[in-house]
Amino acid sequence: MTTAIASRYTAEYPTIAPTLPGQNLVWLTALRQEALSKFSALGFPSLREEEWRYTNVSAIEKKLFAPSAIGQVQETVSKELLSKYQLADAWSVVLIDGHFCAELSALEGLPETVTVMSMADALAQQPDNLERYINQAVNNDEHSFVAFNAAWFTDGLFVHVPAKLALEKPLQVLHLSTQGDLLASTRTVIVAEAMADIKVIETFVGMDAAYLSATVTEVFVGCNADVTLFKMQCESDKAYHFGGIYVKQAKDARFTHHNFAFGGLLARSDIHTDLDTASECELNGLYLGINRQHIDNHTRINHLKPHSISRELYKGVLDDRARGVFQGRVIVAEDAQKTDSQMNNRNLLLSNDAEADTKPQLEIYADDVKCAHGVTVGQLDEKSIFYLQSRCIDEETARNMLTFAFANEMVDKIKIKSLHDQALEQVLIRFPQEGVNKEWL
Repeated sequence: MTTAIASRYTAEYPTIAPTLPGQNLVWLTALRQEALSKFSALGFPSLREEEWRYTNVSAIEKKLFAPSAIGQVQETVSKELLSKYQLADAWSVVLIDGHFCAELSALEGLPETVTVMSMADALAQQPDNLERYINQAVNNDEHSFVAFNAAWFTDGLFVHVPAKLALEKPLQVLHLSTQGDLLASTRTVIVAEAMADIKVIETFVGMDAAYLSATVTEVFVGCNADVTLFKMQCESDKAYHFGGIYVKQAKDARFTHHNFAFGGLLARSDIHTDLDTASECELNGLYLGINRQHIDNHTRINHLKPHSISRELYKGVLDDRARGVFQGRVIVAEDAQKTDSQMNNRNLLLSNDAEADTKPQLEIYADDVKCAHGVTVGQLDEKSIFYLQSRCIDEETARNMLTFAFANEMVDKIKIKSLHDQALEQVLIRFPQEGVNKEWL
């Protein structure tokens, strides 16, 4: 246990608590206190926990990350800085150091029936509505990072799309960290009513400093609704990141997630979803590790009812002394007959010192299902390199081209042009560009 560190956070909590949103709400105060007690007792996750056995978070415990005061640094963020990350073809919400910034957000033209507001405002204006959703897709017993977020979240976002409405543009949620030794902890709730259609892009960036991002997003997908989430995590190489996405899908609901993990010294992403009757889920991921980065992806797909479908493909490229972790778990309940599930994880190692730990799991309690999983960990195919060399391409260029092609399969799944170009740029920054002409792409 890491209770010594947890006690430091617990000791600071009475000072921080009055500044947190929703302190006048009995139900939220009780939820925060329960979460605080949970975290104080357990501390941060340890290697003794099965789902954290490959990821050591002890480096986070060496610092006491503290949340910033609201509005403390918003005036230092320029439009020029934001233009590097804000997408031109999307509505944009900006969260700076864990606080919503209306002045820098761009929501003009958003339909009046759609709710997009800060979590702090939503708790003040719609507390009964939020009580129906907060901690309903996830709870404090999941693991102590979730409890930590529940106790410390300073703001976030509430998004509600009414039934039968399809948004014509995606909504980008831009998380920007501007200070070292800072905790940016946010809670976001996304609700798509029956037959609604929405695309949300979560972008995480920050200055070149050590800070901690701890964010939880709860998603509720109504009957026959369609929700697509993108996560672009390209934070500072000194930063620590935990991001959890927890989804509840109703009957015939469709949920798609594209996870791009590029930044952070230590980054962990959880994506968990519960499927109802005939609902569908698709999880795609690309993680790129260089230097001494540690990138952990943990997915869990719960097939709870019959006739549900899930598809999962995660790919990793690791160089230098980077370490990539993939833990994918598919659970098929006893009542989930006619389930169709496929999971695949592929890892490309560019260095003898790089490491990939992969642990796919299938837990099947029904007898009429079609489930499969596959894993590969290896280096570039020498036959493919030889083939390109036989076409007058030198060996280094051939390796670069094959590495890019391996990663670009996931980038090409992005159909939003500005986001596609942003992801492509991140891939090209991290790996050699020789032999890859951007004008071809």
